[in-house]
Amino acid sequence: MKKAYLLSFICFTFLISCSQPDAETEDTVDNQFYELRIYDAAPGRIDDLHSRFRDHTLRLFEKYGMTNIGYWVPVQNTDSQIYYVLAYPSREARDASWEAFNNDPEWIKAKEASEANGPIVTKGQSIFLKATDYSPEIKPITSENPRTFEFRIYKASTGNLDRLHARFRNHTVDLFSKHGMKHFAYWSPVDDDKGADDTLIYFIYHDNEDARDTSFDGFRSDQEWIKVAKASEEAAGRVSLTANVKSILMMPTDYSPTQ
Repeated sequence: MKKAYLLSFICFTFLISCSQPDAETEDTVDNQFYELRIYDAAPGRIDDLHSRFRDHTLRLFEKYGMTNIGYWVPVQNTDSQIYYVLAYPSREARDASWEAFNNDPEWIKAKEASEANGPIVTKGQSIFLKATDYSPEIKPITSENPRTFEFRIYKASTGNLDRLHARFRNHTVDLFSKHGMKHFAYWSPVDDDKGADDTLIYFIYHDNEDARDTSFDGFRSDQEWIKVAKASEEAAGRVSLTANVKSILMMPTDYSPTQ
C-alpha cells in the first residue's frame, strides 16, 4: 500500500514539474518594445542631421533610457534618408523617454542651433515593432570589416501572415544561414495601421553586395526551398504567401552602435 502511494506521489510530482513553464525559455523571450524611425533630410542637410545624431542625439537617447540598436543609410540614398532602431522596456517607457528627451535643455539648444538655417528633417516615419519568436537576440553588433545590411519588408497575401511566419520559422531562416546570410532581427509591426495583420520586417546582413547576390541566387535555386515554397503555396490555395516584397541595401553610419 505504501509503495503504491509512493509511486502515485512520484508520478504526480513528475506531471506537475512537466507542466511548469520552462524558466530558461521564458527568460529568452524578447519582450522589448522596438521602434523603427525613418527620417528624410532636407535637401543638402543630411550631413547636418548626421552631425546632430553623432554629437548629441544618441547620447541623449541613452540618457533617457532608450537603447540605440543601429543607424543606417540606403546604399542608393536618393531621398537622403536615415533609418534607425531604438529599443525600450515597454510602450509606456517609450512615451516617457521621448517626453523627457524633447524637454531636455541640451536637446532644445542642439535642435535650435542645427535648424538656424531651417529644418533639417522634412519627413519622419515611425513603426512600432515586436520581435518574432524566431528572431535572434536583437542587440548592437560590431565587425572590423564593413558589411552590407539588407532591410526587407514583406506584405503577406490576404490571410497568409501566419503561414509566412511559419515558413520563416521552420525553413527560411535555416536556408538563409545555409547560403551564407546572417540574421540581425525579425519583427512584426504592433499597430494595425502599420501592418500588424499582414507585414513582416527584417534585417539580414552580408559581407558585401556581391556576397548578397551569390547567397540569394543559391537560396532561390535550392531544391529544398523550391519544395518548401511550393508546399506552403499549395496549402494556401495555390497562391503566393507574399503580395509584395521590398528590399533596400543599407550601410551603417559611422556613429551607429551596429557596424
